[in-house]
Amino acid sequence: MKFGRRAALITVSAVACLSATAVYAFSATSGTDEQVAVPVPDATVAAYCAALHAQLPDKVNGLSRHDLKPASELTAGWGDPAIVLRCGVPRPAADNSADTDGVDVDGVGWSIEPRPDGSFRLTTTLRKAYVEVTLPKKWAGDLGLGPLTDLAGPVKKTVPEGI
Repeated sequence: MKFGRRAALITVSAVACLSATAVYAFSATSGTDEQVAVPVPDATVAAYCAALHAQLPDKVNGLSRHDLKPASELTAGWGDPAIVLRCGVPRPAADNSADTDGVDVDGVGWSIEPRPDGSFRLTTTLRKAYVEVTLPKKWAGDLGLGPLTDLAGPVKKTVPEGI
Protein backbone atom coordinates (compact mmCIF):
# COMPACT_ATOMS: atom_id res chain seq x y z
CA MET A 1 0.00 0.00 0.00
CA LYS A 2 1.37 3.42 -0.93
CA PHE A 3 1.39 6.05 1.83
CA GLY A 4 4.27 8.36 0.84
CA ARG A 5 3.96 11.61 -1.09
CA ARG A 6 0.57 10.62 -2.51
CA ALA A 7 -0.87 10.23 1.02
CA ALA A 8 0.42 13.69 1.88
CA LEU A 9 -1.31 15.08 -1.22
CA ILE A 10 -4.49 13.21 -0.34
CA THR A 11 -4.34 14.56 3.21
CA VAL A 12 -3.90 18.13 1.93
CA SER A 13 -6.72 17.51 -0.53
CA ALA A 14 -8.84 16.09 2.29
CA VAL A 15 -8.39 19.24 4.37
CA ALA A 16 -9.36 21.41 1.39
CA CYS A 17 -12.32 19.16 0.65
CA LEU A 18 -13.41 19.19 4.27
CA SER A 19 -13.91 22.92 3.97
CA ALA A 20 -15.72 22.56 0.66
CA THR A 21 -17.80 19.64 1.90
CA ALA A 22 -18.87 21.58 4.98
CA VAL A 23 -20.85 23.87 2.70
CA TYR A 24 -22.90 20.90 1.55
CA ALA A 25 -22.91 19.01 4.85
CA PHE A 26 -26.26 20.00 6.19
CA SER A 27 -27.96 18.08 8.91
CA ALA A 28 -29.86 15.47 6.93
CA THR A 29 -31.90 12.62 8.25
CA SER A 30 -32.75 9.71 6.07
CA GLY A 31 -36.34 8.77 5.51
CA THR A 32 -35.23 5.81 3.44
CA ASP A 33 -35.19 2.19 4.46
CA GLU A 34 -31.66 1.75 3.14
CA GLN A 35 -30.61 -1.91 3.18
CA VAL A 36 -27.01 -2.90 3.86
CA ALA A 37 -25.32 -6.25 4.18
CA VAL A 38 -24.51 -6.93 7.82
CA PRO A 39 -21.05 -8.48 8.31
CA VAL A 40 -20.72 -11.80 10.18
CA PRO A 41 -17.51 -11.51 12.23
CA ASP A 42 -16.26 -13.88 14.93
CA ALA A 43 -17.10 -13.14 18.59
CA THR A 44 -13.89 -11.21 19.32
CA VAL A 45 -14.33 -8.89 16.34
CA ALA A 46 -18.05 -8.51 17.10
CA ALA A 47 -17.13 -7.30 20.61
CA TYR A 48 -14.82 -4.62 19.15
CA CYS A 49 -17.62 -3.61 16.77
CA ALA A 50 -20.19 -3.37 19.59
CA ALA A 51 -17.78 -1.10 21.50
CA LEU A 52 -17.29 1.01 18.36
CA HIS A 53 -21.04 1.25 17.78
CA ALA A 54 -21.50 2.69 21.28
CA GLN A 55 -18.85 5.36 20.58
CA LEU A 56 -19.98 6.44 17.10
CA PRO A 57 -20.84 10.13 16.80
CA ASP A 58 -24.35 11.49 16.30
CA LYS A 59 -23.04 13.49 13.34
CA VAL A 60 -20.42 12.77 10.70
CA ASN A 61 -19.37 15.71 8.58
CA GLY A 62 -22.47 17.51 9.87
CA LEU A 63 -24.83 14.71 8.76
CA SER A 64 -27.17 13.12 11.31
CA ARG A 65 -26.86 9.48 12.26
CA HIS A 66 -29.66 7.03 11.54
CA ASP A 67 -30.22 3.31 11.62
CA LEU A 68 -29.95 1.23 8.50
CA LYS A 69 -31.96 -1.89 7.69
CA PRO A 70 -31.61 -4.35 9.25
CA ALA A 71 -30.66 -2.58 12.50
CA SER A 72 -27.34 -3.90 13.80
CA GLU A 73 -24.45 -2.96 16.07
CA LEU A 74 -22.26 -3.72 13.06
CA THR A 75 -23.65 -0.94 10.85
CA ALA A 76 -24.46 2.77 11.01
CA GLY A 77 -25.38 5.49 8.55
CA TRP A 78 -25.29 9.27 8.31
CA GLY A 79 -27.09 11.49 5.80
CA ASP A 80 -29.07 10.71 2.67
CA PRO A 81 -27.67 9.05 0.65
CA ALA A 82 -26.04 7.42 3.64
CA ILE A 83 -22.39 7.40 4.50
CA VAL A 84 -22.36 3.75 5.57
CA LEU A 85 -20.11 2.23 8.21
CA ARG A 86 -19.85 -1.56 8.47
CA CYS A 87 -17.66 -3.11 11.17
CA GLY A 88 -16.33 -6.65 11.04
CA VAL A 89 -15.98 -6.89 7.27
CA PRO A 90 -13.36 -9.23 5.79
CA ARG A 91 -9.94 -7.85 4.88
CA PRO A 92 -10.36 -6.18 1.48
CA ALA A 93 -8.62 -7.86 -1.45
CA ALA A 94 -7.27 -4.44 -2.46
CA ASP A 95 -5.02 -4.55 0.62
CA ASN A 96 -3.04 -7.31 -1.10
CA SER A 97 -1.82 -4.84 -3.74
CA ALA A 98 1.09 -2.48 -3.19
CA ASP A 99 -0.68 -0.13 -5.65
CA THR A 100 -3.71 0.44 -3.41
CA ASP A 101 -3.80 4.01 -2.18
CA GLY A 102 -3.96 4.66 1.53
CA VAL A 103 -4.17 7.54 3.93
CA ASP A 104 -3.65 8.06 7.64
CA VAL A 105 -6.34 10.18 9.30
CA ASP A 106 -5.68 11.10 12.93
CA GLY A 107 -3.68 7.93 13.55
CA VAL A 108 -6.01 5.50 11.75
CA GLY A 109 -4.83 4.01 8.46
CA TRP A 110 -7.37 3.51 5.66
CA SER A 111 -7.11 1.86 2.27
CA ILE A 112 -8.92 3.78 -0.48
CA GLU A 113 -10.90 2.06 -3.22
CA PRO A 114 -12.62 4.25 -5.83
CA ARG A 115 -15.78 2.59 -7.13
CA PRO A 116 -17.25 2.78 -10.64
CA ASP A 117 -20.27 4.81 -9.45
CA GLY A 118 -18.07 7.65 -8.13
CA SER A 119 -18.27 6.55 -4.51
CA PHE A 120 -15.32 5.44 -2.38
CA ARG A 121 -14.88 2.47 -0.08
CA LEU A 122 -12.42 3.16 2.73
CA THR A 123 -11.33 0.35 5.04
CA THR A 124 -9.18 0.49 8.14
CA THR A 125 -5.79 -1.16 7.98
CA LEU A 126 -3.70 -2.85 10.66
CA ARG A 127 -6.54 -3.10 13.21
CA LYS A 128 -7.99 -6.18 14.96
CA ALA A 129 -11.32 -5.51 13.18
CA TYR A 130 -11.79 -4.10 9.70
CA VAL A 131 -14.08 -1.08 9.58
CA GLU A 132 -15.44 -0.13 6.16
CA VAL A 133 -16.87 3.30 5.31
CA THR A 134 -18.60 3.92 2.01
CA LEU A 135 -18.78 7.53 0.89
CA PRO A 136 -21.48 8.03 -1.74
CA LYS A 137 -20.48 10.19 -4.69
CA LYS A 138 -22.57 13.07 -3.31
CA TRP A 139 -20.42 13.26 -0.16
CA ALA A 140 -17.08 12.12 -1.61
CA GLY A 141 -16.38 15.26 -3.66
CA ASP A 142 -12.69 15.29 -4.53
CA LEU A 143 -12.10 12.47 -2.06
CA GLY A 144 -13.29 14.54 0.88
CA LEU A 145 -12.13 12.50 3.85
CA GLY A 146 -13.81 14.70 6.45
CA PRO A 147 -16.03 11.82 7.64
CA LEU A 148 -12.93 9.82 8.55
CA THR A 149 -11.84 12.63 10.87
CA ASP A 150 -15.09 12.19 12.82
CA LEU A 151 -14.68 8.41 12.93
CA ALA A 152 -10.95 8.14 13.72
CA GLY A 153 -11.32 8.81 17.46
CA PRO A 154 -13.96 6.14 18.07
CA VAL A 155 -12.02 3.61 15.95
CA LYS A 156 -8.76 4.31 17.83
CA LYS A 157 -10.56 4.04 21.18
CA THR A 158 -12.36 0.74 20.51
CA VAL A 159 -10.52 -1.27 17.84
CA PRO A 160 -6.94 -2.11 18.84
CA GLU A 161 -4.06 -1.99 16.41
CA GLY A 162 -2.77 -5.30 15.10
CA ILE A 163 -3.78 -7.96 12.64
